[in-house]
Amino acid sequence: MRKFIVLLGVFFIAAYFGAFEAAAQESSGFQTLKEKFIEGDWKFMSLVLICLILGLAFCIERIITLNIATANTDKLLSRIDESLANGDMEGAKEVAKSTPGPAASVLYEGLRNAGGGPEAVEKAIVSYGSVQMGLLEKGLVWISLFIAIAPMLGFMGTVIGMIGAFDKIEAVGDISPSIVAGGIKVALLTTVFGLIVAIILQILYNYIVSKIDGIVNRMEDSSIGLVDIMARNNVFK
Repeated sequence: MRKFIVLLGVFFIAAYFGAFEAAAQESSGFQTLKEKFIEGDWKFMSLVLICLILGLAFCIERIITLNIATANTDKLLSRIDESLANGDMEGAKEVAKSTPGPAASVLYEGLRNAGGGPEAVEKAIVSYGSVQMGLLEKGLVWISLFIAIAPMLGFMGTVIGMIGAFDKIEAVGDISPSIVAGGIKVALLTTVFGLIVAIILQILYNYIVSKIDGIVNRMEDSSIGLVDIMARNNVFK
């Protein structure tokens, strides 16, 4: 997983500095964005760009993982019900085990503990469900970190730029707009880019959280359905 994130980071760096160079010559919008990026303080702008690259890498990794983890729980429960109706517990376990996704893993744990009665099944489902929940939320803390750091770096660049502008005023002894305009412009650009990065990552973060909530809801519904199916097919004796 770490290798995947590193490769994504390298991809975005190469795309920014290489593949988009030709497009920049044709696209005035991107060219303007590039010029504004260069006009900003490179020390803080580079840090903001790194936050964007790493944040996007984590977001893409989570989105791909969650899409793979999404399973048709109704179809899965139907296949398990069919196997249990025929008295084939091992077949039901194999159906759950061979199906990708956290919901199937939780159902498999429930089937594996069927010999202990409904209480054991429910306990196994709750315990393993917490484990799967943690796996689904893996990496979200890093995305939250980049969402928080990007605008903070922008604001820091703004504050330092304003300090530089006031230093020029102090040195010259004049508050002419031409003296401080450049410093203030650079300062504000860092804030703008920091906010843009935070907005992009926040949108992706909310999408990821909604995907996780949907998977967890389906996982809980399928777990309840599994206990009913097992009781209906007289698995508990």
